[in-house]
Amino acid sequence: MRTMAQKRAEYALQEVLAVAGLQGADKLKPFSAGAPSMILQNGFGQTLAFWLAKGKFEHKALFSILTKWLKKTDSATFGGCQKDKDFIEKLTQMDQRHYLSAQNESLALLEWVKRFANADLS
Repeated sequence: MRTMAQKRAEYALQEVLAVAGLQGADKLKPFSAGAPSMILQNGFGQTLAFWLAKGKFEHKALFSILTKWLKKTDSATFGGCQKDKDFIEKLTQMDQRHYLSAQNESLALLEWVKRFANADLS
């Protein structure tokens, strides 16, 4: 049986490797380093909405990594989210307990993304 941390690590590694060869991937490294503090300072939903508004490669990549993970780990809440706006709408409608749970799960995943993005995996 694998721990949740192992599952996060495996997923983060796969996702970082998937974007590693794409144009703009070099920007994921510094962006992922500051992403957790961005969430803690500005709020989870506000940060994700900002990433969508920016629309740069690194913003879209990290948004996609997080939302796919949350859909996978909490399909009861996020499984029906087909578009980015569906995910943001779901965040605005959920109770505080679920919101904080999604935020904490995202922060835990981002630690792995940050580590793998900073590693020389090419």
